[in-house]
Amino acid sequence: MLFLSFFIFGSFLGSFSNVCIHRLPKNESIVFNRSYCPGCKKVINWYDNIPIISFILLKAKCRNCDFIIRLEYFIVEISTAIIFSFIYYIYSFSITSLLLMVLSVFFIIIFFIDLKHYIIPNELTFPLMTIGFIKSFYPNLNQNLFPNYINSLIGGVFGYLIIWLIIYLYKKIRNKEGMGLGDAKLLSAIGFWFGWFSIPIVIFFSSTIALLSVIPSLINKTRNLSEQIPFGPFLIIGCVIFILFGNVIKLFLFNY
Repeated sequence: MLFLSFFIFGSFLGSFSNVCIHRLPKNESIVFNRSYCPGCKKVINWYDNIPIISFILLKAKCRNCDFIIRLEYFIVEISTAIIFSFIYYIYSFSITSLLLMVLSVFFIIIFFIDLKHYIIPNELTFPLMTIGFIKSFYPNLNQNLFPNYINSLIGGVFGYLIIWLIIYLYKKIRNKEGMGLGDAKLLSAIGFWFGWFSIPIVIFFSSTIALLSVIPSLINKTRNLSEQIPFGPFLIIGCVIFILFGNVIKLFLFNY
């Protein structure tokens, strides 16, 4: 029963995530304005705004104007619901579960905003950095996953500085902007959450996956090396890999 409850809870937070993804880049309120159809601008009734279910029943269309609802909305809601269920399955009802659910909501919002708009709002990274550091003072923290406050502080500073250094050197060498400071703040947040050891692992996997994703388009010449790519989603993927396999990687490195 709790498993289903977390699935439903996750779907509603996925619906809220959609609101943030849609409104934050436009500097619109995510609290006071009701959801509306981008096509006819009419307010969406509550029974047409039920996560996952409404999308299916309405066949991805607005009831009033047949405006096509993007599949992204459904993907965000179902993904959040599945992630919440998975976290509960692994960590049961615990502080660790709560923290990872909070992190997952932030990650999902950042993932889709950066993917679409090439920005990572400070309204997301600053709270994420703050929560990541404050939680390290909790006495019964899961030490296999989260660092102590010293490791957390070092990780946050290290994460920011390494991206800042890459940006600085790229600008000096190429005389133009490369990565954005939003990526530095996101990696800093990851460092605050998981400590300094997570940073090189996240950078390795995120950079490798990013490179593999653009190689086909470079080969067929639909993209060139000077084109911008959103790196935030790849940092998030790298962090998820660390969360899932970080302990295995640590054992391999230290026992090698």
